[in-house]
Amino acid sequence: MTINPEIERTSICAMQVGFYATSVVFNLCLITQLLTVGIAYFISPAWWNIHVWLVRGYGGLSFLLLGWSFITPFSPQIQRLAASLPVLLGLQFLSVHLKSPLHLEILHPLIGFSLLYVSSSLVHRVWRSLSLNHRHNEQV
Repeated sequence: MTINPEIERTSICAMQVGFYATSVVFNLCLITQLLTVGIAYFISPAWWNIHVWLVRGYGGLSFLLLGWSFITPFSPQIQRLAASLPVLLGLQFLSVHLKSPLHLEILHPLIGFSLLYVSSSLVHRVWRSLSLNHRHNEQV
């Protein structure tokens, strides 16, 4: 069986671009969620429902990105960043819903900012990877 390397390269590039687009959507949802919590606290508590609705809506994307990062050729760093997303979302969930005498809910905002950092780092790493691949393909 003969495999056309150009078709394979195009398919891999399309998967990487799709992953990038999904990671950008995840990041934008996260930023929107952060803004809605500020609006809920400072302006109108009605925004709290949107804050909760957002995480329920985009939380599944973290698992999609995790799986996608392992079936598409990405660096181990991108795979680790993608693996961190569902872990941090799980910790977010536990920090709110797990009642303990240690008051772990105080970690909720810190975990949220860690999640934003990891998500933004993932977007930048994937963009850098795509840019390097594009330059390499132009030279070939």
